[in-house]
Amino acid sequence: MRTSLLLLVSILLSFFILFSKSSATSSSTHEDFLKCISLHSDTSIPIYTPKSANYSSILHSTISFIRFNTSITPKPFLILTPLKESHVQTVVICSRKHGIQIKVRSGGHDFEGLSYTSDIPFIIVDLFNLREINVDVKGKEAWVQSGATLGELYYKIAEKSKTLAFPAGICPTVGFGGYISGGGYGAMFRKYGTAGDNVIDARIVDVHGRILNRKSMGEGLFWAIRGGGGGSFGIVLSWKIRLVSVPPTVTVFRVDKTLAEGALSLVHKWQDIAHRLPKELLIFLSLRVMNATTKGEKTIRASFRSLFLGDAKKLKIVMKATFPELSDSNAFIEMSWIQSVLFLEGLPYNSSIDILGKLPQTKLNFKGKLDYVRQPISQTGLKLISKRLLNDEQNVLVLMPYGGRMNEISESETPFPHRNGTLFHIFYMASPNEKQVPTSEEYIDQLRRMYKFMTPYVSKSPRGAYVNYRDLDLGKISRNGTASYSQAKVWGTKYFKGNFDRLVKVKTKVDPDNFFRTEQSIPSTAF
Repeated sequence: MRTSLLLLVSILLSFFILFSKSSATSSSTHEDFLKCISLHSDTSIPIYTPKSANYSSILHSTISFIRFNTSITPKPFLILTPLKESHVQTVVICSRKHGIQIKVRSGGHDFEGLSYTSDIPFIIVDLFNLREINVDVKGKEAWVQSGATLGELYYKIAEKSKTLAFPAGICPTVGFGGYISGGGYGAMFRKYGTAGDNVIDARIVDVHGRILNRKSMGEGLFWAIRGGGGGSFGIVLSWKIRLVSVPPTVTVFRVDKTLAEGALSLVHKWQDIAHRLPKELLIFLSLRVMNATTKGEKTIRASFRSLFLGDAKKLKIVMKATFPELSDSNAFIEMSWIQSVLFLEGLPYNSSIDILGKLPQTKLNFKGKLDYVRQPISQTGLKLISKRLLNDEQNVLVLMPYGGRMNEISESETPFPHRNGTLFHIFYMASPNEKQVPTSEEYIDQLRRMYKFMTPYVSKSPRGAYVNYRDLDLGKISRNGTASYSQAKVWGTKYFKGNFDRLVKVKTKVDPDNFFRTEQSIPSTAF
């Protein structure tokens, strides 16, 4: 008994000594890092520690998903908010020198919180101060810093032109840097391709702290950053984008149908038509459960929403010829392109457009997944899906059609590969009900059940996924940030298909020691 007690005391003492040394080493590393920052920067970089008065407000300001904003969520030991490009260079140089993991945040909308959480000690480099936008109307171009939001970009374009736009996402509070790093689809991608397809230059801080442009970084790295996902290759400071033409008047509509009103028949027809419509026309839809009667009976509502780059008269002609069931001209609303941004986001479209530059960060409470569909789902299949929705009613499905310009761009043109042959994608979203706390796993389990149920109806070998909708259910790298090629390829091919190997080659060349990494970043085979 005495021997066992002495052994236990010895083990505890050894652990205490080891922990003390580790804590001392960690503290020393942090001090050395801060000294390095001071030495390498000509001006002061705003730095916040957990003891700083503004630490919590800065940390929480762009955490969009509140399930990653709990008392047990790992927090950074420092938050740095660079004011200029050289500040980012300094942070990279000093972080690499002292072996400190950095997380880069430009908007906080990533679905797994990978830009502001980690299971190992880390710092956040938040780019929200780097949000300058310069629009060149004559050249139909713009430079956009990564910390700007999509809404700010849209507003800046609309300030200068009523007939220029950029084919990016519907949600205006999304950070531009993270969005475009994953390719980025939006309401005009059938006409103009993804946002990443319309990048013509960029400025990136590489692992050595150098600022490179397209010419100096080389075409390999320039290819990788336009859809290879954020957090793998460096910190992109700004993007030069090609603006696109839009008519002075566009037309939108929303039509809702329930099961009793033939919703499933319309969805079945939509599958065959939506991807073959003129490039100027996007019709997407959502499926969700709603009350059918005051007695609490449930039904499915299909909401069809549309953006047409043209006037209502032209849209009426197209709809009567292709989809007369949705051709009720009373639902057609003419407006400017910038007003359509408000409409598709669910905001009053007659609001002043400057609201797009002032919207508070969206606070969301859901988990999402995405699938690609290459073969139409049968009517029987749609009936089974509606039954599943009625059973797990917290799920919402959003179906977005492809075709048009997306059929014309090669899968290898950028890392975003989901193009020709894709009929539409399905975005699954599940939110907790009023009785569930934000950390409840029940609604996430519902989403996983729906995702598993959908297996027969979606793409195979691989089952595709979208890198901007990160999904750690597909796998992640180990705690110290390393992953074997074979481990990473499991989820890498879902996001990038045949482009994954090329991304690995670029990563191995530009960041062989795997300094830039997240729980689901491109691995380096040299590491």
